Amino acid sequence: MIEKRRDKKNRILHNGESQRKDGRYVYKYTDSFGKPQFIYAWKLVPTDKTPNGKRDDKSLREKEQEILKDISDGIDTIGKKISVCQLYAKKNNQRPNVKDKTKKGRNRLMRYLEEDKIGACSIENIKMSDAKEWVIRMKEKGIAYQTIKNDKRSLYSAFQMAIQDDYIRKNPFEFKIDDVIENDTEKNIPLTLEQEESLYSFIESDKTCSKYYDEIILIRETGLRISEFCGLIETDLDFENRLINIDHQLLKNSERGYYIDDTKTDNGVRKVPMSDKAYEIFKCIIENRKSSKTIVIDGYSGFLFINRNGNPRTNIEYDGIFNRIVKKYNKCHEEKLPKKMTPHTLRHTFCTNWANDGMNPRTLQYIMGHKNIEMTLKYYTHPTYTSAQAEMERIIKQKQFYYEFTTFESENIRNYKNICEHLPKIKMS
Repeated sequence: MIEKRRDKKNRILHNGESQRKDGRYVYKYTDSFGKPQFIYAWKLVPTDKTPNGKRDDKSLREKEQEILKDISDGIDTIGKKISVCQLYAKKNNQRPNVKDKTKKGRNRLMRYLEEDKIGACSIENIKMSDAKEWVIRMKEKGIAYQTIKNDKRSLYSAFQMAIQDDYIRKNPFEFKIDDVIENDTEKNIPLTLEQEESLYSFIESDKTCSKYYDEIILIRETGLRISEFCGLIETDLDFENRLINIDHQLLKNSERGYYIDDTKTDNGVRKVPMSDKAYEIFKCIIENRKSSKTIVIDGYSGFLFINRNGNPRTNIEYDGIFNRIVKKYNKCHEEKLPKKMTPHTLRHTFCTNWANDGMNPRTLQYIMGHKNIEMTLKYYTHPTYTSAQAEMERIIKQKQFYYEFTTFESENIRNYKNICEHLPKIKMS
């Protein structure tokens, strides 16, 4: 009979268990790839005391149970030990060809993870409470709510991949961020009709601001993203069919300078109809263009909106222009404009007004170049009391008209029948 292996306390050890000379216990098992793996512990069972000077940890038998459960459930016992940083890097490697803005966002989040204690932790040890605490630490660090929300979504996606790869069972980032931190984002509210009229009148009459009047009206009339607007060239305008061809955007950063990129989404490639006002202004811009130095960016030239240095305007320039106009406007008007007013505010206004006027949501989604209909409905339509009141009045008038029409028809039918009953019968030969 084969003698059972025992530890220094004369306790019988299970298959795969052994004890080293220094007293540490070892469990040997085979992973899903057929490779031998080892786990270690200073205690055999939970009731054992951790030797002096050694870090307290789970007992060997507890670790064995976890390993056996993982193997039974098909969990990758090696994969679950990768760090959060390694998991995020692995997720990013699945989709390497992304826009510059996305690369910057990835690098920023990786830097945040490396600087925080969560980044070096094994993904198997990350609990939901750890993920929530990370969110709170990012907020305390001064990171904007929307940035944290986007980063949380990225990490949620990475942990979903870990679940699909059988590394872990649950996603620690599966919680609502609003349950952890407050959304203190200053909303980009669309302008009311009164605010628009007052603003445009002010811009047109002000000596300094008037030079931007045409461009600001066009931003409002087209509803384009400001990067799409900056990238417009002469050949994008189809005056015969009164439309604008959108298939690129103009961007600028410190690394690359000016560059042309694809539209933000595949749905960004579209044809936007010109309103009568937009048609007139575009025509005027083309006819009054002054000869200037030829700027060619990634094969594109003939940019419509040029600054005083002869270079195409950028989104940062327009943000500055809007900021100065709002400051000047608010100084001399009792009813103030929103402090956070950018070209995107006019895009909001464009979409909201068309939605309130009853434009088909799918049509509006196409014109806006949104990837999905939820974006059009949730983020860019802002019903107000005025619009709600107008919509109710419209429906009431429709019902009233229908009632009066049907009543009129019924009365006519009755009169017709009465006339027919009193007419002499005509014999047919």
